[in-house]
Amino acid sequence: MSYEIEKTDAEWRAQLSPQEYKVLRQAGTEAPFVGEYTDTKTVGVYSCRACGSELFSSETKFDSHCGWPSYYAPLAEDRVEYIEDTTLGMRRVEVRCATCGGHLGHVFEGEGYANPTDQRYCINSISLTLKPAE
Repeated sequence: MSYEIEKTDAEWRAQLSPQEYKVLRQAGTEAPFVGEYTDTKTVGVYSCRACGSELFSSETKFDSHCGWPSYYAPLAEDRVEYIEDTTLGMRRVEVRCATCGGHLGHVFEGEGYANPTDQRYCINSISLTLKPAE
């Protein structure tokens, strides 16, 4: 896959903390209920921590009580990409930043949440940076 922002592994390691690198570049997952944005109610836009691309709005954030920040839609469909993930013996849909390929989390459907899309974008806090509205 080709991305607008491409860096070598060494460049990503120099830019990101070890924890950020593990999640964003190696598709790791941060522990549940410890991320800085899990319970945040601040109004603003969430951007990719690796490249700064704006991905999610606080307007689509909702309380899913799953341990990670949850959104029912990205800012626009072209901001993220979807990849089938069959690791851990299950079928999931991985969500990546469409600008740099950074791993964000997964999207789930049909779980019964009362939101306009019936989707839950379960996103690692460590993959994001919140820009508060002014």
